Amino acid sequence: MASLSSRSIAEGVGTLLLVYFGAGAAAITLMIAYGTKPATTFNIGIGQLGGLGDWFAIGITFGIVIAAVIYALGRVSGAHLNPAVTIALLATKRFPARDAVAYVIAQCIGAAIGSLLFFLTVGMNAVTIGGLGATAPFPGIGYGQAILVEAIATFVLMLVIMGVAVDKQAPQGFAGLIIGLTVAGMITAAGNISGGSLNPARTFGPYIMDWTLGGPNLWVFFPIYIIGPVIGAVLAAFFYDRITAE
Repeated sequence: MASLSSRSIAEGVGTLLLVYFGAGAAAITLMIAYGTKPATTFNIGIGQLGGLGDWFAIGITFGIVIAAVIYALGRVSGAHLNPAVTIALLATKRFPARDAVAYVIAQCIGAAIGSLLFFLTVGMNAVTIGGLGATAPFPGIGYGQAILVEAIATFVLMLVIMGVAVDKQAPQGFAGLIIGLTVAGMITAAGNISGGSLNPARTFGPYIMDWTLGGPNLWVFFPIYIIGPVIGAVLAAFFYDRITAE
C-alpha cells in the first residue's frame, strides 16, 4: 500500500481534476448562455437557460473525469474524491480515522486549487458570470428539500460504490465506468433542484474561491452539501452491509 502522503496527494489531485473540469463545465455553461441570452447575473439557473441538456452535459463531464481518475489513481488511494465517501467508509470501519482526516483535508485543498486553476485559465468571467460552477438550491427549493435530494442522490452513488468497488465479490474492471455514469445520472436528475453536488469538497472549492476572488458569497448554503451527502453516503454504506450480511 502507498504511504498516506502519497495517497493524500492522489486524492487531492483527483479532486482537483474533478472540480476543474466538472464544476468548470457548469461555469462555462453559464458563460456561453451569457453571450447568447439575456442572462446578466451568475445566479440565473443553468437549467433555466438551456434545459435538461445543460445538466446532462455537466453531469457527463463529471462522470468522465471521475471514471478517468478512478482508473488512473484508484490503485493508489482508492479514489474516494469525496469526503462523504470517505466518512461513510470510516463509519463502517473500513477506513482508519487518521487516514480519513488526511483524505478529507486533501480533497478540500484539491478542490480549492482546481477552482483557482479554472479561474487562472478562464479569467474573471469564470467568477462573476460562472460563479466557478458553485452549487446552490434553485428558486422555489427550500433548504430541507435541497438536503433531501442531495441525500437521496448520494445514497444512490454510495450504494453503487459499495456494490462495484468496495465489495470484494464485485466484477473487476467496471468500477470507474459505472461510478462515473452514476454520478452523471444523479447530477442530471438533481441539478435543477439542489445544484447536484453529492460531494462536500466539490462545493467547497468553488465557494472558497468565489469568496476569495469577489464572486458570489454562498456560504449560507454550504451545510446543505455537507449534511445531505454525508447522511446519504453513510446510510447507503450501512444499508448495503445489512442487506449483504446474510
